[in-house]
Amino acid sequence: MGRIHARAVIDERAQLADDVRVGANCVIEGPVQLGAGCVLHPQVTLMGDTVAGEGNIFFPGAVIGAPPQDLKYDGEHVRLRIGDRNHFREHVTVHAGTLQSRSNEEAGVTKIGSDNLFMVGSHVAHDCRVGNRVVMANHVLLAGHIAVRDGAILNGASACHHFTTVGRLAYVGGLTRITQDVPPFTIVEGHPARVRACNVIGLQRAGVAAEDVEIVRRVVRDILVSDRISAAEAMAAADAAHPEHPLVQELLEALRAAEAGRQGRAQEPRREAAS
Repeated sequence: MGRIHARAVIDERAQLADDVRVGANCVIEGPVQLGAGCVLHPQVTLMGDTVAGEGNIFFPGAVIGAPPQDLKYDGEHVRLRIGDRNHFREHVTVHAGTLQSRSNEEAGVTKIGSDNLFMVGSHVAHDCRVGNRVVMANHVLLAGHIAVRDGAILNGASACHHFTTVGRLAYVGGLTRITQDVPPFTIVEGHPARVRACNVIGLQRAGVAAEDVEIVRRVVRDILVSDRISAAEAMAAADAAHPEHPLVQELLEALRAAEAGRQGRAQEPRREAAS
């Protein structure tokens, strides 16, 4: 066993890798599993059927794996699954799933990928899916059933409505209210939110070639920023001009999915399964 402070309280059902470090006044309650290299700073609480991979760092006051804040929850067995090398800063909260979610195969689990940064006071609610290399700044709030795709950045105090999707490499401005899906590769800001531009810097940092960044920038401008032609016409033109371009097609697919959903949310029809 790694370095476990004498004032830590650890459930006998917990399974900790040999080098896990647990600070003073931490509480591990339930069949929690922690992989190699995990660190719990003082006053961290891990609960329930929570499985975390390697190298995750939990800072003081974080509460991870608590039951969902959902009035339908009635003590069922629910889960939280976390990948590797995530940082959960002070007072971050992440809740387990609910059984009234998505599909029978996915019911009851909240999932977080790897290499994410959850800054002070951010919240991941039940049944969310957070990808990899996501940054959630201070006090960002995710309601239930939200999907945040790889590389997205959500700035301070932004808040997302149930069943919304934040697209890959999207950038959400601080204090933004998200009530509809955020398209991939875009900068979204405001109250209510709207697309302001293409996330050129995010694409560049992700290693996208300059010529591809320029193509995506023009497509985002034509469809979501400019009012020179209708969005439908601009989407059709982009599809015709770039039928094999993976980033353009990813953007178009996300826009079509949001349009086919309800209130601009591709996942909204799943609400019936969660009711």
